[in-house]
Amino acid sequence: MLPLTFRCLTTGAGPLVEVVGALDFETAQDFHDLLPTLALLPGQRLVLDLGAVEFFDSSGIRALLAARRLAAAGGGDLALAAVPDHIVRVLDAVGLADHFTIATAPPQ
Repeated sequence: MLPLTFRCLTTGAGPLVEVVGALDFETAQDFHDLLPTLALLPGQRLVLDLGAVEFFDSSGIRALLAARRLAAAGGGDLALAAVPDHIVRVLDAVGLADHFTIATAPPQ
């Protein structure tokens, strides 16, 4: 399994974070540490590209909820892009799929 890495880009619409590897108990703190470093202005959207996330567990769910809270606190919103089927199934199973804007395509 790949270690968790991030590639952060700034777009006119807001930050785009490409997440690669496993978002799980062992790596979620790295994701939480990244969140306060993202510059999100009111009205902008934080986009998380999850296309290269190989493994996702309950710590990954908590990480996505933390990103959602961060976006809302900053007056913006959150979208998940390139979401793999295994993550969609987890979010559906726990009743959270409707709480996120989910796109299975990569961000534009």
